[in-house]
Amino acid sequence: MAKPETTVGQVLLARVEAQAAVLAGLDDAVRADVPDAVHRMRVACRRLRSALRTFRRLFAPGTTEQLVVELRWLAAALGGARDLEVLVERLAAQARELPAECGPERVAAALERWGESEYRRIRPEVVAAVDSPRRRALGDALATLLADPPLRRRAARPALPELSRIAAREQHRTAERVRAALAAAAPEDRDRALHEARKAAKRARYAGEAAVPVAGARAERYAERMKAVQEVLGDHQDAVVAAATLAARPVADAEPFGYGVLYGCQLAAEATARERLPGVWKRAGKPELARFG
Repeated sequence: MAKPETTVGQVLLARVEAQAAVLAGLDDAVRADVPDAVHRMRVACRRLRSALRTFRRLFAPGTTEQLVVELRWLAAALGGARDLEVLVERLAAQARELPAECGPERVAAALERWGESEYRRIRPEVVAAVDSPRRRALGDALATLLADPPLRRRAARPALPELSRIAAREQHRTAERVRAALAAAAPEDRDRALHEARKAAKRARYAGEAAVPVAGARAERYAERMKAVQEVLGDHQDAVVAAATLAARPVADAEPFGYGVLYGCQLAAEATARERLPGVWKRAGKPELARFG
């Protein structure tokens, strides 16, 4: 007897189950402030939310919308701590590379002291979110979804052609946002558009990751190319956030000259990311990349 063909619904549920297990296993690590635990929990939230949104047509209408809302809430509750960690690591590392006349160690130390103070302020909010009834209800909702999946008939379709179609759709969606970002004239509009393109690339990457168990190396290549786009756009967004933070002068006793040079580094990083984007997208935007069959 021939082995039954894998369905797109099976691929979806395997993805949701795997990420739900990751999410459930990180509560204690986040409470204990284990390094990288907040980041890993946030990524699991994003992967789950992306799966539920990207494959939403496989679910009965109205059955996953609230779950998406709750995953967005938890990711946002974790976001402040993680974003601060990335920001301080970036700025302190760059500060230590400044010329001697900028007072590199003094600037870096001042930034790290500020980061530690801010983290102590934010940390209780993270623990409160993980310990909240809302977090427990989210775990229960994921368990209920997996115990009795509200799938539509189309979820029984063969996986490979459906996954290719979804990958092509997400690739097209990302292409539209990249084009809009590159065409934007005003700096604020451009930065906002580049951030939206980053989110689209991340969602496309996650769609590729979900397809790997069925599509293998083709889906891995698709995910890798989308990850490259995401990372370039992430470099840009990190520089935008860092520049805005420095402009607000969070560290009153920092060396003014070193502070100004560090601000200039962010502007240069933004420009470099924008220059790199067309070339990176050219590799990720090839239509054949989304053909998994």
